[in-house]
Formats: sequence, C-alpha cells, structure tokens
Amino acid sequence: MHIAFFLIPKREVVYVTPRMTLRRAIELMHGHGYNAVPVVDDDGRYAGTFSEGDALRYLVENEEHPFESVHTLRVGDVPWYKHHAAVRIDARIEDLISLATEQNFVPVVDARDIFIGIVRRKEIMEYCARLLAEGHAFRQSFAAPRPEPSEDGRGRTHA
Repeated sequence: MHIAFFLIPKREVVYVTPRMTLRRAIELMHGHGYNAVPVVDDDGRYAGTFSEGDALRYLVENEEHPFESVHTLRVGDVPWYKHHAAVRIDARIEDLISLATEQNFVPVVDARDIFIGIVRRKEIMEYCARLLAEGHAFRQSFAAPRPEPSEDGRGRTHA
C-alpha cells in the first residue's frame, strides 16, 4: 500500500500561510470546523502547524488590546506550539501510521519538500475498520458448519 492511497491533495486541504492575518486564519479554521491546520510558506513548503490555541495563547500573553490586533498580526508572528511532523510521499506506510497515532493529520511532502497534501487519521481508521469487517465476512464464508443439537444431545452437521 502506498501513502498516495490516503492522500487528500493540497487543493482540497484547508491551510494557512505565514502572511495571513490571525483574523482570516481563525475565520478559515472556524468555518471548516478545524482547530489546527497546516502552514504552507510562499515557496509551497510545509512550515508547521497553526492552531486556535496558538492564536489565543499569543493574544492573551502579549497584547494589551488583543481583539484589535487580530486584523494586523500575521500567522507567522505567532509561535506555533504544535508541530505535526511531515512524511514524504515515498515513505513507508508504517511511518505514516506511526505519525497518525499521535497527530490528527499528517502533512505529506514531495521529494523537494513541497507540501502536496495531508492524510487524516480518520481515513486510516475507516480503512482499517473496513478491512476488519471484510476480513471477518471472508472468514465467516469459509467457516466450518456448526453442529446443530440433535434430540440425543450429540451434534449433527449439515453439508
């Protein structure tokens, strides 16, 4: 199996840039129901992960008038505390799964470290659940017939 099987391409991913205002970034995340998103720089490289918590922490700790500053502060002005490690598209699937156990999403980059998309833990879990269900159904179809009780208490099988 290849990482590309799970890849959500960049054009379908909600991400922010370091030059985006905090207001725009927060609106974007809120509008899509995310509390963390990838940060992609002007060269298209994965730069880190920006979260609502990063914005709130910065505003509370550093600003006298925090709500006015969301219009001028940029994502790149705020320290990012959560960093989702990226995986290369040609990495082993085991590496992806290992990261997905700790991260809700895994950023994916190409050989030049250009951000090409993400893999969400949700898709990996759904795939595994489907495999388990299909495997169970497959095993059930080949299971030996179970003996049915007979009047004398001994089991009888039907072919």
